[in-house]
Amino acid sequence: MNDTPVIYVRGLRKSYDAFEAVKGIDFEVQPGEVFGLLGPNGAGKTTTVEILEGLRPRSGGEVKVLGFDPDRQKQKLKDRIGVCLQATNLPDKITVREALTLFAAFYSRVVSGDSLLQRLQLWDKKDAVYATLSGGQKQRLALALSLINDPQLLFLDEPTTGLDPQVRLEIRDLIEELRSEKRTILMTTHYIEEAERLCDRVAIIDAGTIIALGTPRELQEQSANQSAIEMRFTQPWRNGPVPEWPGAIRTIVSDDAKHVKVTSKHPARTLVEMVKWTDAQGIELDDVHLNRPTLEDVFIELTGKKLRE
Repeated sequence: MNDTPVIYVRGLRKSYDAFEAVKGIDFEVQPGEVFGLLGPNGAGKTTTVEILEGLRPRSGGEVKVLGFDPDRQKQKLKDRIGVCLQATNLPDKITVREALTLFAAFYSRVVSGDSLLQRLQLWDKKDAVYATLSGGQKQRLALALSLINDPQLLFLDEPTTGLDPQVRLEIRDLIEELRSEKRTILMTTHYIEEAERLCDRVAIIDAGTIIALGTPRELQEQSANQSAIEMRFTQPWRNGPVPEWPGAIRTIVSDDAKHVKVTSKHPARTLVEMVKWTDAQGIELDDVHLNRPTLEDVFIELTGKKLRE
């Protein structure tokens, strides 16, 4: 197994005159991994991605992408990666098939354009001009263009932004297919649920620095916003106070004594003990919920901002 990182970043910096957009960040992306970059507008994530793609020179630090230095080996790198931008604008009168043929000419190796059109549900649109495509069709075409060279590494910049919910789901399903093929993907997204569903690991960037890095679950477990366990009983509990369960840091019983909410640092352990207690007391449960902190909660806690700010 090849353990060499597909992307290797150490001390990456980028300055524009006196403004430092990226302030010495470090991270690696492993083969077959889906890695997410999350950050508010102006955090430095787009600058970082453009440096990795060879579109923007860095001010300092070490960067290797597929073993290439994006500053010094741009053409070799571009032949091996796929890039799907948030907005891909093509000439209005170019047809879908012509666009694929044009992009295929840029690379030393290509896959079948017709197969891509069929896979991305664009076969019926192969002779349609670009201006007549819907937003979802344009984004599927952008994905097809990014795959025409059978890339080892895909960069997806906000791949579902601005699309309606149904099309977003279609694009996410396509990304999951690519993930199952063990392609390495680096993506930026404004949709927390997208990162939770698709990404193996996530880096949260704010003001040019990485302030958190890990799996979505690891970041959730580090959050001070603890998990909440809620139980609803069919009958009120009137036999005195409820116990102090292991891991629980706060317990609230509703006024009608039919609802208990417990905040816990160790929700699995607490939940098991709560269920044991209800069984021992002969209490009939009406409903049970375990609510963990979301990645959105973690993001706001760390940055003080919502992702779209």
